[in-house]
Amino acid sequence: MRVRADKSLGQHFLTNPELLAKIAAASESGAGDVVLEIGPGPGALTTALLDTGATVVAIERDARMLTGLERQFAGRDFIVVNGDALEMDWHALVAPWVALGRRWRVVGNIPYYITSPLLEKALTAPFPASVTYLVQKEVADRVVAPAGHDDFGALSIGIQAVAAAHRGFVVGRGAFTPPPKVDSAVLHLIPRAVPLVAGDQVPAFRRLVTSLFSYRRKRMQRALREATGVDAETAAAQLEAAGISPDVRPEVVGVEEWVRLLGVVRSLVVGR
Repeated sequence: MRVRADKSLGQHFLTNPELLAKIAAASESGAGDVVLEIGPGPGALTTALLDTGATVVAIERDARMLTGLERQFAGRDFIVVNGDALEMDWHALVAPWVALGRRWRVVGNIPYYITSPLLEKALTAPFPASVTYLVQKEVADRVVAPAGHDDFGALSIGIQAVAAAHRGFVVGRGAFTPPPKVDSAVLHLIPRAVPLVAGDQVPAFRRLVTSLFSYRRKRMQRALREATGVDAETAAAQLEAAGISPDVRPEVVGVEEWVRLLGVVRSLVVGR
């Protein structure tokens, strides 16, 4: 199917069969799985996913694609739904298959400009078996960065608290039509069986981490004071209770330490 990419939707089509097969393999999709594909576009990645033996339920916002997708995959285990992926209930879409005991996964060559909300959406309990996105390489590097690395930040912590994150192979900008200005990379996430942060605490956790990282060049005691409004003595006591030195900066504090800090200061961030 030949359709011109719509820049307003952040479309960059990938058509290389070998790269698409590698992405499908990286997603670990296979027979018996149901894959929720975000933004199938002209269906190139969809083909690779169907070839693994998985069922594909696709969400496509661009109405121009619908008829072509339905014709292209007629008779195959494929359904396409027209709509905005950020506004749809993903769990409801895969519920008929999940009720039969089938695993579900999320896969997509997604628009760069909505990467963060699509990551957040995918990591909303009950979790899929895995999430595999083709994203901006810089974003993938940030997601998988360890504490103390220059790329480590609020995004790293928010995702690593609920999932194991792996950066796969890089896809150069020249592989896309039209080519974006940056390279991409495969990001593969496997949700933790027991997240470090309970589902009902995730919003408060994200608020805490994001607010302190807005002071990332300050030491933790000062950052905590600025972010929550407590005095220096209280901030020092809270950090001590969480096992965090008041003199380090946010980017060197590990994920588990951030989780402990949430337990100490949760009353200050819940409901904000």
